[in-house]
Amino acid sequence: MIIELNHRGHSVSVQSSFPVSYRGELIGDLIPDLIVDDAVIVDPKVVSCFTDTHVAQMIGYLNITRLDLALLMNFKNARLEWKRVLRLQEPDPAAAGPNPDLHA
Repeated sequence: MIIELNHRGHSVSVQSSFPVSYRGELIGDLIPDLIVDDAVIVDPKVVSCFTDTHVAQMIGYLNITRLDLALLMNFKNARLEWKRVLRLQEPDPAAAGPNPDLHA
């Protein structure tokens, strides 16, 4: 998939690291599989079906990265399944600091 996306002119970041904080203290890093064009998280999977856990994980990734769109892609079956996940918009994006805080 990365080769094809690059061939079609897209930029692809593979496993970029994002710091995760709780009450102002770093608790770890979030590492999404792919980010395309600095705008879309792409999470390829091989599962029977998407679950609420998969969607919740993508919402968490969107909140931490501050991106607005994620695509879950399932390669388990002959026909590709995909699900689009959107992040709810913050009322005032300027109010958010440089690193998202899970407690805030």
